[in-house]
Amino acid sequence: MRFDVITLFPDFVLQAMAVGVVGRALERQLIALECWNPRDYSSDNYRSVDDRPYGGGPGMVFMVEPLKGALAAALEHAAAKAQPGIPKAGRPVVLMSPQGRRFDQALARQWALGPGLTLVCGRYEGIDQRFIDHHVDLEVSLGDFVISGGEFAALAMMDAVTRLLPGVLHTSASAQEDSFMDGLLDCPHFTRPEIAEEGRVPEVLLSGNHAAIAQWRRKQSLGRSWLQRPDLLGKVALSKKDRALLSEFMAEHHTKIGVH
Repeated sequence: MRFDVITLFPDFVLQAMAVGVVGRALERQLIALECWNPRDYSSDNYRSVDDRPYGGGPGMVFMVEPLKGALAAALEHAAAKAQPGIPKAGRPVVLMSPQGRRFDQALARQWALGPGLTLVCGRYEGIDQRFIDHHVDLEVSLGDFVISGGEFAALAMMDAVTRLLPGVLHTSASAQEDSFMDGLLDCPHFTRPEIAEEGRVPEVLLSGNHAAIAQWRRKQSLGRSWLQRPDLLGKVALSKKDRALLSEFMAEHHTKIGVH
């Protein structure tokens, strides 16, 4: 898996990706990462990459030419490093954009099956629309909020994709049991000590009964999703057993909070 990131802050991206799970994946060459600074492809002595918007208004707009030059260099380099026979469509050009599709686990899984991504990190008031129209395959948003630049979103997306790649995590089950992998939130987790000032570990987790533990975890996953993200339940096909477990959780929850 190869990531090419077009950014005005390559050092920030490289340093942030050098730690934790992603950092280990880089060290083991399970992923490759390279950054491309649009300032290196600017045509003036000031290395300008932005200018005032036509029609007036606040802020500055990212210009086409520096972005186009950085993208061309990134794509050429990625093609030279790629295995023969992999089409360009396998490495989409993705713009971090509040106008884009909401990033989710399904998209992370889709990207993890491909050879790589070229991520474009915007700044300023926006990017010249002509660059988007002619050079971007997909616009993706991290969520309905505004951040200073696309680097933060790109880092989150690369992390989400990387942890799905074979060999990155210690066990494949670690990724499979994460929240959203089956469309629902994850269940609660506990570790030692068995008894703490804040409470006890649920007895079922100490029982050694793997079937009962799996059923408890599924019920908690369903219940957490109902409590915190009910929108997720409408997107998942629940089995008859799932519906029964969810009903149990709801009844237990209502009893706990005194609802009759």
